[in-house]
Amino acid sequence: MFNAIVNAFKVPDLRTKILFTLAIVVLYRIGAHIPAPGVDVYAVAQTAANNAALGLLNLFTGGALERMSLFALGIMPYITASIIMQLLKAAIPTLDKMSKEEAGQRKITQITRYMTMGIALVEAIGMLWIFRSGVVDVPGVPWLTPVLIVGTLLVGTALIMWMAELITQRGIGNGMSMMIFSSIVAKFIPTIIDAFARNQTILRGGEGTGLQDLSLLGLSGSNLAMIATLAVAMTIVIFVVIYIEEGQRRIPVQYAKRVVGRRVFGGSGTYIPLKVNGANVIPMIFASAILTIPAQMAQMMPQVDWLQRVAMFASGPMMMDPDALSALPWYAGWGNWLITFILIVFFAYFYTALVFNPIDISDNLRKQGGFIPGIRPGQNTTRYIERVMNRITLPGALFLGTIAVGTSILFAVTDNGMFMQFGGTSIIIMVGVSLETMRQIESQLKMRNYEGFFK
Repeated sequence: MFNAIVNAFKVPDLRTKILFTLAIVVLYRIGAHIPAPGVDVYAVAQTAANNAALGLLNLFTGGALERMSLFALGIMPYITASIIMQLLKAAIPTLDKMSKEEAGQRKITQITRYMTMGIALVEAIGMLWIFRSGVVDVPGVPWLTPVLIVGTLLVGTALIMWMAELITQRGIGNGMSMMIFSSIVAKFIPTIIDAFARNQTILRGGEGTGLQDLSLLGLSGSNLAMIATLAVAMTIVIFVVIYIEEGQRRIPVQYAKRVVGRRVFGGSGTYIPLKVNGANVIPMIFASAILTIPAQMAQMMPQVDWLQRVAMFASGPMMMDPDALSALPWYAGWGNWLITFILIVFFAYFYTALVFNPIDISDNLRKQGGFIPGIRPGQNTTRYIERVMNRITLPGALFLGTIAVGTSILFAVTDNGMFMQFGGTSIIIMVGVSLETMRQIESQLKMRNYEGFFK
């Protein structure tokens, strides 16, 4: 592995891509620590700590939300806009046709950007309402501070969107995934320290609060048990995630011999690799983005009773005050678990169908003189590939849903915040993004006759 890293920095263009990606990530993390003008950071942090619905959003922003910083909205508005556009392309044939043309793709990208800014405007106003107690008004001009805060959040969203696209175009990996990955990693160590401190605080009868008393981090029996449990759980999840991510169903393909001039082409065999989890971490990200919407709307409009009931069912414990979670039975979040599982399975099938078109694969095989042994070219090949893809997508989708919901149930049973913030969703995102980035570096190295990460 270390040889592969050294080799990656020997290739000038690959080294440039890696350093460019790291530079963008560093700028993103710096922006996450710059508070918006007119914000009392301590009051905002206190409000965020008492609002469980903001926990997942705060995790995906790397703590930027609890500071009401320049990048407080994170990449979620861009992801939400991308989800909407993907759904519209599947429902509107004109958009689907546009997506297959270069000019149409640019137009769809532009529409997605405008939609992102519209969603960001709504979310910025909602955040301003939630954190209104931490807003410091300018004397004599009370409207100036809210305008500055909303404008700052909109500018931050535009910058994040731009940086994510730069990573995708000029760097390594997918820009949206890299942003979320860096945010989760940034919150990893502080959350572990805080979980240990809170656990020791409870054992000492409530003395001290979280990170304010680092003397509570002694390795007591309870903390050792927590470390062992977390280590075993994360190791198992990481092993299973990698095993599923690397799983493939290989469809054999045979090419007929062709004579062109005096040369004979074809006659060789290959295969079509169908991944068990073809959608990677996208279903987890999409489901998380959608599930935070009811909680946010309920926080913005607390007087609407039906919205509160919908949010309570869809978001579950996310809508409860952290101090009140212990009074709930462990099964109180069953609505959230059910919806999460269904959304992940749906987006796994949906996204796989978008990126892997059996009709195009069948047409390309026929044009190149290829065929699947025992299957007639044309519609029979298309139906065969569809059937295989649907069958192998099911275990991948069930796996993603089980990991995400299983860790949430584990959190509900143990009341350990580590399982909530760094459960299945976070681990799958971190492992999935890491594997995808390593694959891209691997392909670049093998193009230049270097050994990669995977032997």
